[in-house]
Amino acid sequence: MIAKLHIKAALREGKTFLKRSFFTHPFKLANVTEDKSQNQLQLMLMSSSPGVLDGDEYEIKIELEEGCSLQLQTQSYQRLFTMKKGASQNMEVNMCKGSSFCYLPHPAVPHKASDFVAANKINLSDNCTLTWGEIVTCGRKLSGEEFQFTRFQNHTEIFLNGRLVVKENLLIKPSAINVMAIGQLEGYTHQASLIFIDEGAAVNELISKINDTLIGVESICFGVSALSVKGVIIRLLGYKGEQLYNCLQLISRFLPAKAFV
Repeated sequence: MIAKLHIKAALREGKTFLKRSFFTHPFKLANVTEDKSQNQLQLMLMSSSPGVLDGDEYEIKIELEEGCSLQLQTQSYQRLFTMKKGASQNMEVNMCKGSSFCYLPHPAVPHKASDFVAANKINLSDNCTLTWGEIVTCGRKLSGEEFQFTRFQNHTEIFLNGRLVVKENLLIKPSAINVMAIGQLEGYTHQASLIFIDEGAAVNELISKINDTLIGVESICFGVSALSVKGVIIRLLGYKGEQLYNCLQLISRFLPAKAFV
């Protein structure tokens, strides 16, 4: 099944509004903005499907006009069911000058024999703020399906005024890669990442705050690095998807207010 979602947000009288939206089954979209006086628009991406099925092709496009702010939330964990052919997702985000986008989705749970490939392309203009997260689990651990999926791949490219500034390629293929080896997960079962870009960010101060926040969290391993542009990338390893999801939410509190107001 080919499923499509198109969101276009714009600014009107200092507030972000949904200028245009289009979606096909199983996608649904809900406006969950609580404070209508704030600049940011908060949307929730929902699905009537229990998860990603064999042969599914998801196509998502998001456009932000100048000065607007959008936070896209997810409804629940993304389950990737058993597959023969595989499934894919392509997501494109285009951000005009001074716009802000935050996307911290729930964890992905690849079931036994699932084969999923995602490609993300994000185009930033001047003075944009991007908060982009990702969490992947080992599968249904309590059902004995730990790392029994075929493949999970998530490829992300971020461009600033047409110049490639960040390139990420997460590939987990248990049949070909020893996920417990040195340099891989080294005994952990879940991993998360967060990329934050903002031309006005005080990077060193931000890194210090994130380190101070995560150092007290039990049973995780993490690292924070500065990007080649004004921003940071955070990587976390752990044993529980909910814990890593909460960590990303916790980190978001230290990001510049422009990303969330």
